[in-house]
Amino acid sequence: MSTDTVEPAATTEMVKMNGMQAINAALMEAMEADPKVLVLGEDVADREGGGVIGVTRGLSTKFGDLRVRSTPIAEQAIIGAAIGAAMGGYKPVAEIMLMNFTTVAMDMIVNHAAKLRFMSGGQSQVPLVIRTLTGAGNQTAGQHADFYEAWFCHTAGIKVVIPWTPADFKGLYLSAIQDPDPVMIIESGKTLFVPMDTPVNQGPIPLGKAQVVQEGSDVTIVSYGQMMFTVMQAVAELAEAGISAEVINLRTISPWDKEAVLASAEKTGRLLIVHEAGKNFGPGAEIAATVQEALFGKLKAPVGRLGAPYCAVPFAKKLEDAYLVQPPAVVAEAKKLCAQG
Repeated sequence: MSTDTVEPAATTEMVKMNGMQAINAALMEAMEADPKVLVLGEDVADREGGGVIGVTRGLSTKFGDLRVRSTPIAEQAIIGAAIGAAMGGYKPVAEIMLMNFTTVAMDMIVNHAAKLRFMSGGQSQVPLVIRTLTGAGNQTAGQHADFYEAWFCHTAGIKVVIPWTPADFKGLYLSAIQDPDPVMIIESGKTLFVPMDTPVNQGPIPLGKAQVVQEGSDVTIVSYGQMMFTVMQAVAELAEAGISAEVINLRTISPWDKEAVLASAEKTGRLLIVHEAGKNFGPGAEIAATVQEALFGKLKAPVGRLGAPYCAVPFAKKLEDAYLVQPPAVVAEAKKLCAQG
């Protein structure tokens, strides 16, 4: 199974940090190591607060305004400038404040950044990182909280990454900045604020490699981003009911780690995919189809999927809670799968 280890080595020195601190540390490290790494986006410089939630705080003070550029509120211009810089030999990290706002820059992302390598016969590279924030749970409503990763997973030429832990953020950012092609990193709300033990010297984590967070024998649960918190809460309840769940933190959504997921699903005979994105046409559909094609006749139950309903993210708190996949739904679906076969 081509995955990272479940736990860091016992000798690894750990420190408590949250996702925001991990991103900042990764950017700081990358910018210190390579003067070609740039940061641009709305309010990213220190005079504007170091980003909407302070992720880039301290960078412009250390590296100057030429390398950390606050931009106008113009997403297409941000991505266009970043693509030009990337083609000119730089390694820009461009922030689109919220994922819903990537819609303004879809032409630049899909028709330019993702396709230039193909349209130039491999002569042009676009080593660009696009970072953006999204996620329901904070009553930011229908134009600020959608998960649209499936759009970009459907686009050849761009990698899509959704970290969960601070270690994920640090390691995946370090790898993304060095990647020769565009990488979109989607930061999901809760993952930025929860402190977790993180290796002090966390290095790059390969893109496209999942993490087996917990081994199990009865059912495989695959998730990513802030839904991992929901899954882990459900897994504890499943354990009390005598159900052993293997948990995979996907980390990279495109290209996703087929080898790891297939190996686990074949071992347990059951697979449940949980994501915050809409269930309709969501990433879980692609994973489910691939697994059922590869393991037809070997699974003990049909692949299960949980995702958001086919509607806009509600504003009212009770409706927003109903919109999100909650731990009881994960427990119920896992139990249903385990009752089969």
